[in-house]
Amino acid sequence: MVEQGQTSLAGQRLGAPETLGISTLEPGHKPPAMPPGRLVPIRVLLLDDSEEIFDISHRASGRVLFETVCLHLNLIEGDYFGLEFQSHHRKMVWLDLLKPIRKQITRKRPSLSSFTEAFMCLSHVLICLFSIRYLFALQVRQDLASGRLTCSDASASLLVSHIIQSEIGDFEETQCRQHLLNTNYIPDQMALMDKIMEFHHKHIGQTPAESDYRLLEVASRLEMYGIRLHPAKDREGTKLSLAVAHGGVLVFQGHNRINNFNWSKIRKLSFKRRRFLIKLRADPSQNINQDTLEFLMASRDCCKMFWKVCVEYHAFFRLFEEPRPKPKPVLFSRGSSFRFSGRTQKQVIDYVKENEFKKLPFDRKHSRVQYNSSLSPLRSAQHQVPNQVSMHTSHIRTINIKGICLRPVLMIFICAFLSFSEVTCALVNGHAEDCRGATPSPLISPMLNDTGAIRTDDEEDNRRKNCPTDNAYCIAKELLCTERTYLKDLELITVSFQGVLDKEDCVPEALKTLLSSTYEPLHSHHTHFLQELEERLSLWEGPCSTEVKGEMQRIGDLLLKSAQELKALSGQLQMISECVFALERACVASRRLECVCREFELQKVCYIPLNVFLLSPLHRLLHYRQILDRLCKHYPPTHTDYSDCRAALDDVCELEAALRPGLEQIENYQKLLELQKDLIGVEHLAVAGRQLIRLGCLSKLSGKGLQQRMFFLFNDVLLYSTRGITSANQFTVHRQLPLHGMTIRESEDEWGVPHSFTLMVQQQSLVVAACSESEMEKWMEDLKMAVDMAEECNGLTADLLSTSKDVKSSGASEVVESEDDLCGSRTSLPRNGNNSGNTLNRGNTTAHVCWHRNTSVSMLDFSIAIENQLSGNLLRKFKNSNGWQKLWVVFTNFTLFFYKTHEDEYPLASLPLLGYSVTHAGESENIHKDHVFKLHFKSHIYYFRTESEYFFERWMTVIRSATVSASRTRYLNRTEPD
Repeated sequence: MVEQGQTSLAGQRLGAPETLGISTLEPGHKPPAMPPGRLVPIRVLLLDDSEEIFDISHRASGRVLFETVCLHLNLIEGDYFGLEFQSHHRKMVWLDLLKPIRKQITRKRPSLSSFTEAFMCLSHVLICLFSIRYLFALQVRQDLASGRLTCSDASASLLVSHIIQSEIGDFEETQCRQHLLNTNYIPDQMALMDKIMEFHHKHIGQTPAESDYRLLEVASRLEMYGIRLHPAKDREGTKLSLAVAHGGVLVFQGHNRINNFNWSKIRKLSFKRRRFLIKLRADPSQNINQDTLEFLMASRDCCKMFWKVCVEYHAFFRLFEEPRPKPKPVLFSRGSSFRFSGRTQKQVIDYVKENEFKKLPFDRKHSRVQYNSSLSPLRSAQHQVPNQVSMHTSHIRTINIKGICLRPVLMIFICAFLSFSEVTCALVNGHAEDCRGATPSPLISPMLNDTGAIRTDDEEDNRRKNCPTDNAYCIAKELLCTERTYLKDLELITVSFQGVLDKEDCVPEALKTLLSSTYEPLHSHHTHFLQELEERLSLWEGPCSTEVKGEMQRIGDLLLKSAQELKALSGQLQMISECVFALERACVASRRLECVCREFELQKVCYIPLNVFLLSPLHRLLHYRQILDRLCKHYPPTHTDYSDCRAALDDVCELEAALRPGLEQIENYQKLLELQKDLIGVEHLAVAGRQLIRLGCLSKLSGKGLQQRMFFLFNDVLLYSTRGITSANQFTVHRQLPLHGMTIRESEDEWGVPHSFTLMVQQQSLVVAACSESEMEKWMEDLKMAVDMAEECNGLTADLLSTSKDVKSSGASEVVESEDDLCGSRTSLPRNGNNSGNTLNRGNTTAHVCWHRNTSVSMLDFSIAIENQLSGNLLRKFKNSNGWQKLWVVFTNFTLFFYKTHEDEYPLASLPLLGYSVTHAGESENIHKDHVFKLHFKSHIYYFRTESEYFFERWMTVIRSATVSASRTRYLNRTEPD
């Protein structure tokens, strides 16, 4: 019962009648009777910072206290809240509703508990009562002030502006500034005061109830909304944090989410002493022998507490009804008897819908604004439900809303509101059970085969209707998607690769220092930039007010800020080339380090050559320039975002111009290093002055007929080879032809071989044939240019061929070659580009793709490919399949890499596009959808579908850059962007 003298005060504050029911009870029921025994005073700190004292029997269970508090506050949807208190270990824990209070709160002085959100609702539209929204808004206010809810400066300013609108009303500069000086809402508030006032000025006429709605609208899109971090370590000892949300278990490093395990992906959660175990369901697509993830927590109590939270979250958000208690064992008990106690989110929703409540006014402790709480900010979301919610936070240690700073169980409740019909195989109190209506989560998206879940056309069409369609939004979304891929590439260097180097004694300390000082500042910058982008795009996509949309539907300010910060990091960008050179020098000096780098490149996460990852910050500048150029062309000069985009473009172009000469040099050096790994029988290929011009397949005419050879054209020499029968699938070089004095002439009429030409040098001739007329023209054009370059240079080396290998120079006879190798398949590649064994470690490089596809690429093609990289979601369909499968696709290095989601660590499969053709899907192909393009190579046909016309054109453009090799003349004559 409530202490005398406090009841009237609370009633006046809330203005609620005593007869109002509470959500934790079924209709017509009353709170459980107070058991006999000595009364113990318990202080409860409420969300509005007020305190109430409740006299509870020391024999009473936690539910008696909780429901007494809910009745006192007149809570209809009290299931979202919980009570937390400080244990004897001085850790905040949730009050167990089934256990007696005396076994939980053991301190003799009046215990202090907090009334807090336990489950944070991510869909505030589903919260029927304005008073409940008010409590959620108070929880957001607390989490902002404590620093638990981290976000960008722009989002923090917007959140605070909605809070002060609800507390002091419409904007008046003097009053607003004085209020911000007297009240601290966020850390470092003074630096953001002007931005907060700018946002507040746009909220004129907004009622407190509307402000609560807008506040939750913005907060629910933040990554840390409703998240409570639990410190842990992985098996390698890396410091991480675990958290639980409505969708599953999350893994954080700092405040950055690095992994997400959806409930439908989890088979069982358990703990053993300090070890928290996540057992995953079998996934046929991943050849992983171990399906159990292990995390080490600070103590057994911490581990068990987090496990309980997970059980509660899962039950609240995923189950239709409260799980039934297990029967007690006759002799022995095994494991924990803990279970979720309370109603699930679905039961709460159904209860509120089935029972009509009067709308009753309530008072706001912090608000000076006179308002009518019966007015709803969203007419379509109104329900006849009472609006009474007390702002008090009982201190059982704390009654929090089970949601934001909330209790994990309650948090799960809220998320379940969003899509309760999407219940998949679920965990019930830590054990697997089958649930109805199974639908895969985005983290369990379809594989690269026809099995598994397929997104229906209606689902995809409905999703697209809710997204903006203007080009500015599409450009911003392209920036977001590619930034996600780029940041993961950076993390491969700063986390994975540097982690490997730190464990090796053979790595020079100077190299470690160089890599960390170069890439870690860039990683930190882009991590923050990506967070701001995600928040801005979520606001852009959401149903915000007109004022918010006007401020948030632009990215020029973010790009300008990022460009200015990148200029400050120009020193790191200039050191990237030195990192590549230094790593190569260290590998030459240490055989062990060379093996370490080779082994790292074999890992699935390293889906492209390691040096390409090292150069990615320089490539990213080119992408920023393209994005900004498209934005400037899209916006009229009078648009509010144009000036920021124009200024950012100027900064990026200035930085790019300073770095481009070094980029061209290091790109060529990187390609030489890659070829050095692909070739057997050559030495000192990557030397100063040598430039790669073209590589690819030609057929050499000999007494045996036409035989496939791989040619490598440089500015001083022409090498040709066959694919050797080696464990690494490398190419064995047979001859080198110096370019000095070489002549080239067409010889189709002379030999009767289509697309053939003859190379003459040092009284030796070589007749070769291309696969098509266009290939022949490109080879002859590049050969003639290379001969002219050779005439101007002083000669790099007389002989590239290794003396230790059984290879000959141009004047010697050819070695015997494997007919089996020559007759090998030229058209097929492994469907999965991720080779599991070392024997195929070089089988998916550009040279090998050219060999299989009987084509060629030039250094100009590589330059174009650097600028034409793209990431995003595509729907894919096989020729003979019915449904569309949603995949995250990354296009780089002439290849499409396929993932389940953008959060996956490595691609599931890859598709090299050299040799493919890309066209529109015709009507005769029975594809009755918009924005569909077709990839075709011989009998292989794939259909891909984009979400808008903009992305259809972008994917067609970048894929054409890989499927159609550029002519040097066309490339040099193309129009450059302004």
